[in-house]
Amino acid sequence: MAELICRNIKKRYKDKEVLHGIDLTLEEGKIYGLIGRNGVGKTTLLSILAAHNPATEGEITLNGEQVWENQNALDHICFSRELNPLSNNGMSGTVKEYLMAASVYFPHWDKDYADRLVKEFDLDIKKKLIKVSKGMLSMVTIIIALASKAKFTMMDEPVAGLDVFMREKFYQLLLEEYTQTGRTFVVSTHIIDEASSVLEEVIVMKEGNIILKENTEELLGRCVHVSGKIEDVDRATEGLTARHTEIVGRSKGVTVFLKEGEQVNTSYDVSVQPVTLQKVFVALCGEENDG
Repeated sequence: MAELICRNIKKRYKDKEVLHGIDLTLEEGKIYGLIGRNGVGKTTLLSILAAHNPATEGEITLNGEQVWENQNALDHICFSRELNPLSNNGMSGTVKEYLMAASVYFPHWDKDYADRLVKEFDLDIKKKLIKVSKGMLSMVTIIIALASKAKFTMMDEPVAGLDVFMREKFYQLLLEEYTQTGRTFVVSTHIIDEASSVLEEVIVMKEGNIILKENTEELLGRCVHVSGKIEDVDRATEGLTARHTEIVGRSKGVTVFLKEGEQVNTSYDVSVQPVTLQKVFVALCGEENDG
């Protein structure tokens, strides 16, 4: 089984370190979700994984081979990032020209699939990239990611600017491609709950570190929201890992992360409810207010 591995990845820009010794293994045949607040280093990590950006320290390997400046490894990696018209970096041409450039860059490019996606998205390929909408730019990045047929494909905010209908279409296409090919996808997104149903594993970043990497279903299965009177919640969750406290008057709510064998003491008058992936993310990465 192919694995893309990063060991002790650090990245510094002048005197600022933005990644602090990241260790991460991406296995073949999974859809990962990479989530974290703005500025925690998600895009930087993805760009280093794809050798678009050199690490200051550490190494990236694919099946034991160094990725940096190794075309044999890079042929199996795609990083499709959010396009910014203001940068004008390679965006002076038309959509068609941009896709043609991608077809040259990615050796396993599937032109028929790319053409099909252009039709499904109703994309005007004659338009200049700098003239199309944010949603259309996202469609271009999605086409490149899917049609690249790269074994390890990373997508940075692929649904930015897309409406609800097109976001649903994207996740449908992603699942179809994953099911048919067994490719590995890493999807970085801020629209967490929409993506949660397709993410096999979730990777959470905070302040330049990975603080959690876990099977999504198992993670949600061990997290609950406990609410009730302050004293009842405190007693029911005593000794448990409780995060993201919310207090309104005499009522309190907390997100509890249960370890194996642990459970909330329901002999007290509390409500115990399942939580969404977004709630888990807020509890892990939101502002601490536990007093």
